[in-house]
This record gives sequence, C-alpha cells and structure tokens, in this order.
Amino acid sequence: MSAEFEQRIRGTGHRLTPQRRLVLDAVESLRHGTPDQIHAEIARQGHNVNLSTVYRSLELLDDLGLIRHAHLSDRAPTYHAVSGHEHAHLVCRTCRRTISLTSADLDLSALEAAHDFSVDFGHLTVFGVCGECARASH
Repeated sequence: MSAEFEQRIRGTGHRLTPQRRLVLDAVESLRHGTPDQIHAEIARQGHNVNLSTVYRSLELLDDLGLIRHAHLSDRAPTYHAVSGHEHAHLVCRTCRRTISLTSADLDLSALEAAHDFSVDFGHLTVFGVCGECARASH
C-alpha cells in the first residue's frame, strides 16, 4: 500500500485500521475479487476478519477512490485496485470469461462528445459473447 493511499484515508478523517489494510492488500493481490473472494484471501493469509467488516471496508475504500467496483455478473460486485491501470471489462455471457480493456482499447471520445457526457471508464462493463463461444455455438 502506498503512502498516498494512507494519506488519503487519514485525510478524510478515517483511520487506517489493520482490517482495512488487509482488505486493500487482498484486493491488490487478487486483482479482481468479490467480497467473498476477498474475505477468503484474507483468511488464506492467516487473518481473521469478519465478512461484514470486509463489506464495510470495501465500501469505504471504494468511496475514497482507492479501489473500484464493477458489476461483472448479476451477483456481488467485483472489486479491483486502482493502483495498477484503469480498465473496463468485456464479459462473455456464456463462459463468464472477463477481458480487461485499457482506455486505448476503447475510444469513448465520440460518445462523450455526442452526448456531452463523461464516462466513468473504471466502472464500465460490456456484456456479450466471446469469439470462442460464438464459434462453438455454430
């Protein structure tokens, strides 16, 4: 965890508790994880953090912009760190494969200009069918 993250948490009047640090570290190590997966990762590392604490920590860290969430399914949101690269997702409805996209992969400038709208790229998820599943269905 960077000093910038610690400073951002403290700058909002919140404490950087050991549990919040564990949650953020688990999100960063998993790259993409649901609250249950993050909870399991913390437990795998030998720590005991209540699942409700994981949910509250994820909500706070997301509100502070230290992590992002995306809805990659109709289930719980998936969280990912912002310390790497900002990315969006393509999700295959058939096999559930998730492909990460950079802003260079998806030029949204025409869409933003046409609708006078600023896209929150990190929360963008596009659902469809991957090429492999499309070929298999024919």
